[in-house]
Amino acid sequence: MMSSLRALLLVCSLLVPGLAPAAESDPLESINRPIFVFNDQLDRYLLKPVAEGYRFVLPDPAERGVSNFFDNLQDFNGTLNALLQWRLPEAARNGGRFLLNTSFGVLGLFDVATPMGVDRYRTDFGHTLARWGAPEGAYLVVPLFGPRTVRSGLGNIVDTYGSLETQVDDVRTRNTLYALDIVDSRVRLLKAEELITGDRYIFIRDAYLQQRRALVTEGVVEDSFSDFENGWEDDL
Repeated sequence: MMSSLRALLLVCSLLVPGLAPAAESDPLESINRPIFVFNDQLDRYLLKPVAEGYRFVLPDPAERGVSNFFDNLQDFNGTLNALLQWRLPEAARNGGRFLLNTSFGVLGLFDVATPMGVDRYRTDFGHTLARWGAPEGAYLVVPLFGPRTVRSGLGNIVDTYGSLETQVDDVRTRNTLYALDIVDSRVRLLKAEELITGDRYIFIRDAYLQQRRALVTEGVVEDSFSDFENGWEDDL
C-alpha cells in the first residue's frame, strides 16, 4: 500500500502530452477495472477523509517531519537496491543520506542531506529485477494495493519485507508505523490528484507505466511532484 501510494505521487505529475497508449500492457483490463473501482471507493470514503483530517490537525512542520522520517527509511531501501544493481556511487549517495539524516536530522525528521547536495537516487527492487533482466509483465490492479506490474509487484513484496519498519519487534509500534506511513503517503496526494483528468483508470494506468519505464530506462525518475509540493507549501 505505501509503495503504491508513493508511486502515485509521481503518477499524478508525470503524464506528458503525447503519452503512448498502454492498452497493450493491460490484457487484464476487464478484471482490473472493477478492482480499481473498489479501491477508489475505499479511498474516497475512508483513506482520503482520514488524510484530510490529518492535514487539518497536524501543523505543517510536524507533517513535514513525518514525511522526512519515512523518506529516510526509503533511502535505506534505496541503498540496498543500488548495491544489488552494482551502482556503487548511487549506493554511497543514498547511504550517506541515510546516515546524515538519521544522525544530524534526528532519526530523519529533518532532511539535512539535500541542502548539502546529497540527492536521493530513486530505486526499488522492481527496478533491480529489471536490471537483472526480468520482464515487466502485465499491468495489474491489486485489491487495496493499487497499480502494479507483475515485476513491480514482486519487487514491492521484497521491499516490504526488507524495510526497516518490518524489523520493529513490538507489533503495536510496527502497525502504528505502517498506518502512519499510509496516511502520510495519502496526504501528499491531496493536491496532486487534482491533476487527474478524463478516465481515472486510464490516466493512472498510463502514468504508472510511464513512471516505471522511466525508472528502468533512465535509472532515475525526476520527482516533479516534489517541486510541485514544495512550491505549493511555500504559498501557504
